Amino acid sequence: MRDPSPPTNGRIILPMAEGALKPSTAVWRRGPVVRLLAICLMAEIGYATLNLSTMPVYLTGDRHFGQGVMGLVLTAFLLAEALFKTPMGHLADRLGPRMLMALGPAVSVVTSLLSLLVPHMNAGPLEVLAFVVLRGLDGLAIAMLWPAAFAQMNATVNDADRQQSMSLLNSCYLVGIALAFPVGGIVNDLAGEEWAAIILAAALFLGVSLAAWFLVPARKVETSTADEAHGSVGIAGFVASMRQIPEYLILSAITFMGIGFPTFIFKLFPRDQFGFSETQIGAAIFPGAIALGLASVPMSRFGEKMGRVRAVHLGLGLAAAGMAVIATGMFVPPLRQPWMLALGGLPVGIGFLLTVPAWLASVSDLDPRRRGANLGAVMTAQGLGAIVGAPVGALLYEKLQPLGKALHLGAGFGRYSPFLACAVALGIGWLLSIKILHERRPSGAAAPDENLVDEHGNRVREADGHPPEAEEIFAAPGKPLAEADGTNVSDLPRDP
Repeated sequence: MRDPSPPTNGRIILPMAEGALKPSTAVWRRGPVVRLLAICLMAEIGYATLNLSTMPVYLTGDRHFGQGVMGLVLTAFLLAEALFKTPMGHLADRLGPRMLMALGPAVSVVTSLLSLLVPHMNAGPLEVLAFVVLRGLDGLAIAMLWPAAFAQMNATVNDADRQQSMSLLNSCYLVGIALAFPVGGIVNDLAGEEWAAIILAAALFLGVSLAAWFLVPARKVETSTADEAHGSVGIAGFVASMRQIPEYLILSAITFMGIGFPTFIFKLFPRDQFGFSETQIGAAIFPGAIALGLASVPMSRFGEKMGRVRAVHLGLGLAAAGMAVIATGMFVPPLRQPWMLALGGLPVGIGFLLTVPAWLASVSDLDPRRRGANLGAVMTAQGLGAIVGAPVGALLYEKLQPLGKALHLGAGFGRYSPFLACAVALGIGWLLSIKILHERRPSGAAAPDENLVDEHGNRVREADGHPPEAEEIFAAPGKPLAEADGTNVSDLPRDP
């Protein structure tokens, strides 16, 4: 049976999604888009407050978990998120995004409150196991949310606005993280408890779940093609996307493995190297992340003008160069200064603002029926890469500090090593993007027809206006037309 999915070796022309908004007003001013962005922002504030700002402090302080055990718990969250994003993307395509956008945060309401009800067992095995399970369920919940949110955004806007809409969702992610650290810290400080922000996160999840159900419009699911487009979920679904978009998954894994290297030492590094407190860390993160969020739309427009592939190339190159600047502190002790982090962080931030929306918009264009599945597969690859990089980065951070002292480079040699590993991974990703991602040649013969057929009703294989049987003729210039069936050119029918 012929694969019903559109080919991936050429430029794909997509019809406007049903119910998509016409570009009469700016994307960020349209009601459905604004509501979706607000829901995603509140959700990310909740998840970042729970798992990035509060849970590490709560587990090590109130629960007396060691840092290694805390890392195990956070790894369970990342692993579950990565493993379930592809099947949740399939479910978003089957059931509609609204269902999963409401269900995921509802699950996290329960897991947040249960985190406070787990008996204190002096960090015993059962207590640790309980938190591993709860954070794993949180990973499942956020895996429901984001692929569904991207699929809903794709169904809300047209192709011309798709990259900008991806950038706006990316802004929600950055701003959500930026707000989570000060908000979580302020709530805990005002309450005088290390668990107070967990209650805040649960309240945010409840609000997000209700808002998603009542404010996000139901998206019509085309069940006629569901079985063909989604024959499998889980590993099989990931393999299907790997066959369709292998270059995006490979780049996702390598790039986010690099991002993962400094993930677990994110709070440890400024504390150990510069003596920053957690409040100072939050204050340092907030303005930078807000600035990146505000710059995301202009950078997305700039990326649209230069083209998606070029935006990926330039963005990854800038990110690799900026991380290399930070990593110089590993070998040059005088450069171990906070201002060097800001200097290197600027191109890193700009680079990812260019790369991420162009990357995800390109993935969403490949197959309208598999948008959620393909986006979920890309996010799965990102998560798997981060899962590999994060513990390796923590190991480098710990084990290379004694080596740095032996080499008379100080403990900073080990503390900066995750940034060097990140720079190397981003550099490899940049080189791979140049090799395997290329701009498609535009074709004037193509028309944005949903079924991609010619005037005789034959299905067009490529988005170039030619039926499948014409490909060989155009691929072999100089060969007589209709040679294969013995028909003379003069005998071919002519249009009146």
